[in-house]
Amino acid sequence: MIATPAYHASTAANAVPGAPPAPSIRHDWTVPEIQALLELPLMDLLWWAQAVHRAANPGYRVQLASLLSVKTGGCEEDCAYCPQSLHNSSDVTGRPELEVEPVLERARAAKQAGAHRFCMGWAWRDIRDGAPFEAMLQMVRGVRELGLEACVTAGMLTDSQAARLAEAGLTSYNHNLDTSPEHYDRIISTRTYQERLETLARVRRAGISMCCGGIIGMGETTTDRASLLQVLASLNPHPESVPINALVAVEGTPLQEQPPVDPLELVRMVAVARILMPTSRVRLSAGRETMSREGQVLCLLAGADSIFYGDTLLTTGNSAVDADRELLAAAGVNPWLDPSR
Repeated sequence: MIATPAYHASTAANAVPGAPPAPSIRHDWTVPEIQALLELPLMDLLWWAQAVHRAANPGYRVQLASLLSVKTGGCEEDCAYCPQSLHNSSDVTGRPELEVEPVLERARAAKQAGAHRFCMGWAWRDIRDGAPFEAMLQMVRGVRELGLEACVTAGMLTDSQAARLAEAGLTSYNHNLDTSPEHYDRIISTRTYQERLETLARVRRAGISMCCGGIIGMGETTTDRASLLQVLASLNPHPESVPINALVAVEGTPLQEQPPVDPLELVRMVAVARILMPTSRVRLSAGRETMSREGQVLCLLAGADSIFYGDTLLTTGNSAVDADRELLAAAGVNPWLDPSR
C-alpha cells in the first residue's frame, strides 16, 4: 500500500461509504506511487477512484464530444500506431481536406445530436500558416458561435499561432504525449518528447486549456504507464482534459500485430488518472468501440466523465450515437450540460 497526505489505500478501501476523503491536488506523485496504484486490487482501486470522482465532480455527468478529421492522411510523422502516417502502408491519403462550411455543418449536426464539444483534427506535424491556418481559425470561430466548445489537434504550433487560436475563441488544444518518456523512442522518431512538452507550454501561455493524454497497448510496461501518468500529473495545473486511449491495431502500421488491450487495463488507467488529477475531464477515447457495455460502464464508474460521441474517431470506428445514448441511459448517467447554453 502507498501513503499520501490525503489518502491511504487501505483507509480508502475500508472507509465508511458516503464519507470519502476530500480530493487532493498534487503535482509531486512519483512513478513508484503511481505504479502501486495501478497494481492495487481492482475493487480497492475502483472504490478509491469513485471516492475522488464523486467528491470532485458532483452530479456524475458525462460530457459528450464529437471528433472530425478535417485533413486526413499524409502526415510526416512516423507514429507506429497511426494509419495517417505517410511512413506506413496504411496511410489513408486521398480524402480532400474539408472546407469551412462542411465542417460547420458537421458541427451543427453534432450539436443537434447532443454533443457539447466539437473537436477537429489535422494530420500535420505542425500547423501550416497561410490559407489552411486561416480556414482553421474560421472553423474555430464558427464552432464557438454555435455555442459548442472547440478543440483542435494539429501537431506543433508557434506562440503566435497559439495566440491567434486563443483570439478566435479556441477552448482547448489536444496534443497527446502518447506514452512514457522511456518508451517513446520505440513509437515515434520524427518528434521528440521535449518538443511535445514545449507545444503544451505554448498552449498554456496562450491561455488555451490543455487536452493531453496517452495510449496503452503499444508494448509498454506497467512502469511505462505509471511514468506517462506521472508526467501528466506533474503538469501544473493539470491538463483540463486527459484522453485515455487503447490502441486500435490497424493493418499496415508497425503495431498491427499488437494484441487487444484487456478492458480492465483501460479501467485501471482511467481510475488512476482520476485519482491523480481529480478535477480533470478523463476522456474515454480510442478503443471504446471494441469494449462491451459492461467494460464501458466500469470506465464510467472508475472516473471517466467524457466520451467521444458519434460514428467515427478520426480514422477508426467509434460507437454510434444511438448505442451511446442507450449506454448512458443504462448506466443512469446524464450528459453534462453547460447552463450558459
